[in-house]
Amino acid sequence: MPTLNLPDGASIDLPEGEPVGSALPAGTVVARVDGRLSDLSFVPHAGTVVEPVDAASDDGLQVLRHSAAHILAQAVCALYPGAQYAIGPAVQDGFYYDFSLPSAISSDDLAGIEGRMREIVAADQPFVREEVSRADALQRFADQPFKQEIIERIGEEEGEVSTGDTVTLYRNGDWVDLCLGPHVPSTARIAAFKLLNLAGAYWRGDESKPQLTRIYGTAWATEEDLAARLARLEELERRDHRKLGRELELFHLEPTAPGMPYWLPRGLKILNELLAFWRDEHERHGYQEISAPLVNEKNLWETSGHWDHFKDDMFVIPVDDQITYALKPMNCPNAMVVFNLKSRSYRDLPLRLADCDTLHRNERSGTLHGLLRVRRFIQDDAHIFVAPDQIEAEYERIFQLCDRFYDVFGLSYQLRLSTRPEDYLGELETWNEAEQALRRILDRKAGVGGYLVEEGGGAFYGPKIDIVMGDAFDRKWQTGTIQLDFQLPRRFDCAYTDAEGERRTPVVVHRVIYGSLERFIGILIEHTAGAFPLWLSPEQLRLVPVADRHLEHCAKLAARAQEAGLRVVVDDAKESVGKKIRTAQLMKAPYTLVVGDRDIEAGSYTVRDRRGTETSGIDFADLLAALVRESQTRALEQTSFGA
Repeated sequence: MPTLNLPDGASIDLPEGEPVGSALPAGTVVARVDGRLSDLSFVPHAGTVVEPVDAASDDGLQVLRHSAAHILAQAVCALYPGAQYAIGPAVQDGFYYDFSLPSAISSDDLAGIEGRMREIVAADQPFVREEVSRADALQRFADQPFKQEIIERIGEEEGEVSTGDTVTLYRNGDWVDLCLGPHVPSTARIAAFKLLNLAGAYWRGDESKPQLTRIYGTAWATEEDLAARLARLEELERRDHRKLGRELELFHLEPTAPGMPYWLPRGLKILNELLAFWRDEHERHGYQEISAPLVNEKNLWETSGHWDHFKDDMFVIPVDDQITYALKPMNCPNAMVVFNLKSRSYRDLPLRLADCDTLHRNERSGTLHGLLRVRRFIQDDAHIFVAPDQIEAEYERIFQLCDRFYDVFGLSYQLRLSTRPEDYLGELETWNEAEQALRRILDRKAGVGGYLVEEGGGAFYGPKIDIVMGDAFDRKWQTGTIQLDFQLPRRFDCAYTDAEGERRTPVVVHRVIYGSLERFIGILIEHTAGAFPLWLSPEQLRLVPVADRHLEHCAKLAARAQEAGLRVVVDDAKESVGKKIRTAQLMKAPYTLVVGDRDIEAGSYTVRDRRGTETSGIDFADLLAALVRESQTRALEQTSFGA
């Protein structure tokens, strides 16, 4: 008789042949058996260590969502005969399934699909695991080409749906799918779910392969959790940077230039303010700004190694049989060229070269997403040439700069070590030395175990520390990165003379803080819901004349505000005051002044802030002084005039 050893130390004797689920609590959806997730129908052997997995746990939700994806595919194939189903994994907070459908569907069809899913859930169909031969699996999926391809590739991608030559299937009712599992015991366990939207996707993520219809959904352990998630999605939709970018007139995405945003006047003010802040801080921290050509000959990229490792992501410009140019996807090789323009001494180090040049990367069209994934972008780059014994001190200086930048925006961040990738350049010993140096730095900065580790996530020329930022919704974004490079300075034969007169190769620290400014602005738009702090706001003060006769006075006030360095808008539209105030709210104007006869006579004004709080009797000079102070200090909170 098998004995189940539970994590709390208790033991349960299980009758021979009984499934593990018969001895576990009612809310359990799967079991962790000897450290591995298993169906509750699994029959254990003696002395097994078993842990019940609740639906609300991370592992439980993953299984719940995977089972929901199977039910989605079952419903779609029932409603659309001839549908071909591809893959349907669980993803963060939800699931999806990819289909090739006999006819196009729209978001209007999701309600019908969801209704069929609920019928399947109500039928309480058990999920049954089967193991069959490859030949049997090919026969059972004879009309499903995507499944056949998966089965035929068994061995190339061991573990996708198989162990050896055995293929694992899951059946519920008359429906069957390829899957390693595990799954919830039956369809009835998937009660709290919702289909969300449609998207296009290429099979295997390859643009040369068929384009499929992807249906997204979300599933949770309880209806309360589902309702909370849907409310969160509604707020995220309200904050979508593409929607706000259009409404606030910040940027434009044109089909004739995919992934290459147009910056409109209001958006360019934000971009320029970020760059001005960046330049001011870097000047104070000993950086020297450079700018380099956007187009370079292929041999530069061959020397750096980018041609072998990054060519497919570059915009290449062939001129003739001998000459090929490329738009630069990164600034690193140009910094090496600048370093080599003259002889360098150890006294020149650290040499901090910074630039904010425009870069281009040929991202796949299916991955483009507003400002968050683009083909043309500005990157706040720096390449710091140091002696080996200066590495750790320089990282400390960079962390101080990171703290300064992220504090200004009220953003928190976590550090992540990304280690040697498979296609690395250079010698293993050098890589080990670089990774050990970064671990020492991170242990000191974040504490042992106080940072994330992404194995194989480093750049091809060196390991890196990534800055993983959290926004108002606790979403994680990789923005900045600090890379340690022993390779490129050697490939470019960079050298300096040490104190003993010996020729030495410097180490280069590549680092960005904003990352792509386009991406950073997209994150900021969603983080703030478009309500930027005063110093970043495209307009800082809006003047609303009650009637045309007040326009002249508003113009005089605007001139005074502009002389004080503020960005001012006078709303001269032929609209009512109420509509003008509503427009100011929609445009996220930080402060609004309504100017009428009584205000002009009194020489004081009522200030309305972004929250809708109105404070009367404010002298205009006092208002300007307060706004200038708020802007210059880069304050996150608005001034309280009633305090």
